[in-house]
Amino acid sequence: MYNNKLKIILWPLILALAIVSGMVINSLLNSRQGISVGNQNVFAPVQGSKLDLILNMINYSYVDTVDVKKIEENAIPQILKDLDPHTVYIPAKDMQRVNEEIVGNFGGIGVQFYKYLDTVTVVKVVPGGPAEKARLLDGDRIIKVNDSVVAGNNMNTDAIMKMMRGEIGTDVELTIVRRGENKPVIKKVTRGSIPIKSVDVAYMLDDTTGLIKVRTFGMNTYEEFMQAMEKLSAQGMRKVIIDLRQNEGGILPIAIRMINEFLPEGKLILYTQGKSSPRMDYNSNGKGRYQQLPLAVLIDEFSASASEIFAGAIQDNDRGTIIGRRSFGKGLVQEQRLLPDGSALRLTVARYYIPSGRSIQKPYDQGKEKYYEDILVRLRHGEFGQKDSIRFDENLKFKTVGGRTVYGGGGVMPDVFVPADTSGYSEYMVKVNRLSQILYDYTFDFMDRHRSEMKNIKDYKQLLEYLKKFDLVNEMADYAVQRGVKRDAKGIRTSYAILDNTIKAFIGRHVLDDEGFYPIYQMNDETVREAVKE
Repeated sequence: MYNNKLKIILWPLILALAIVSGMVINSLLNSRQGISVGNQNVFAPVQGSKLDLILNMINYSYVDTVDVKKIEENAIPQILKDLDPHTVYIPAKDMQRVNEEIVGNFGGIGVQFYKYLDTVTVVKVVPGGPAEKARLLDGDRIIKVNDSVVAGNNMNTDAIMKMMRGEIGTDVELTIVRRGENKPVIKKVTRGSIPIKSVDVAYMLDDTTGLIKVRTFGMNTYEEFMQAMEKLSAQGMRKVIIDLRQNEGGILPIAIRMINEFLPEGKLILYTQGKSSPRMDYNSNGKGRYQQLPLAVLIDEFSASASEIFAGAIQDNDRGTIIGRRSFGKGLVQEQRLLPDGSALRLTVARYYIPSGRSIQKPYDQGKEKYYEDILVRLRHGEFGQKDSIRFDENLKFKTVGGRTVYGGGGVMPDVFVPADTSGYSEYMVKVNRLSQILYDYTFDFMDRHRSEMKNIKDYKQLLEYLKKFDLVNEMADYAVQRGVKRDAKGIRTSYAILDNTIKAFIGRHVLDDEGFYPIYQMNDETVREAVKE
């Protein structure tokens, strides 16, 4: 397929070169100067790479008018495809979206919404945000954004979100339907800076153990993390669990600052080194506020990059316990370099090595597709269920500060392995939870019907107390029948506990955001239970 694409790109060029191949072309300036061949001008810049020459020839000499910029945009990914999996080109049109999570904010109106039965409904108005200032309310139905109808026309959520976002200080007009109002209400909202949380939640698991879930490492993550640590310390925290599961990484210096909080002075956190990048060591400075606090770090197969640095530095310095499953295995450092048109190249410039000297980068010499399929290979080999299914290269054996054996060559292996929990799974649960939106739709419908009763609920404990009077699983099953999923008595019995917990957690998210979701959802989390015991 690659050869065919290359032929399509180069065939017009070959024809053009054949026409002029017998002609003598003198030296030309690297500008729009040229010589006449028949009725044509042939341009040939003196300097530049072969790619520059080809693009200039196409631009100036090709028989038809073509979009050279488009050819260039399509060619760049082909140039990068045989490099490592993490060197990528970011078109200018995607830069804002790509950088939003790293920067930690975006221009928007400040609402969480859910598209339920083709109607955009405000789940939560962000306190202090533009929407609250414009007096939008939880439960409002948005039917128009500016002049565009967004209700009843099957518009996807991403398109609706893009319409609501925009440059800070600009206005967006929303037409809403509100319970108790006889006709639609029009609200003008001035977009503001909306923060993107990178610390999802921080709460106490018991009287002495706190848990902080970090979703990514962005510009504001260190400040969010330290605020969470201070909050839990004030509540009596004597041990912290840092949940980095499904954390795909982010900004390296932010992760280093967070690791530094737990290490005494002079401890190696990591070092980086590449062909054109001399070795650079990063050491703790001894100013960390939590050097003595007992620590556990949770990881899984989707923990990558900066989250692996965090886990690896803690493990290699024998500073805490790593719990979960083997991490992804990304040990390459990228620099984002801006290009003149506003696009960027994220170029791999070095490898990073955690304190024992090991690289945790897994092999990528079989191509990008095989690289990302590695997770599926691990699943098929039984690694998610059995620690003994994992085989490490004895040539990549290293020692921690305390003399424990650890391995390089593909992710961080936890100190305490916790298999994926598949108990209680049934085909019925898959149907209502994974293959459709039925489970989430039901929980939204429940919350919407009981919104007035739950408006004064302040935390997940109050919510759980309120939900005791409902048989949520069977009520959901009745709802699913209306959506075309037949009851399955055996499946419901098998999965009852999981379904009950998941439904309550989803309702918690609708009512209290992540502060309502995670404390409920993680009640059945075996990895968290293991961390509490350590």
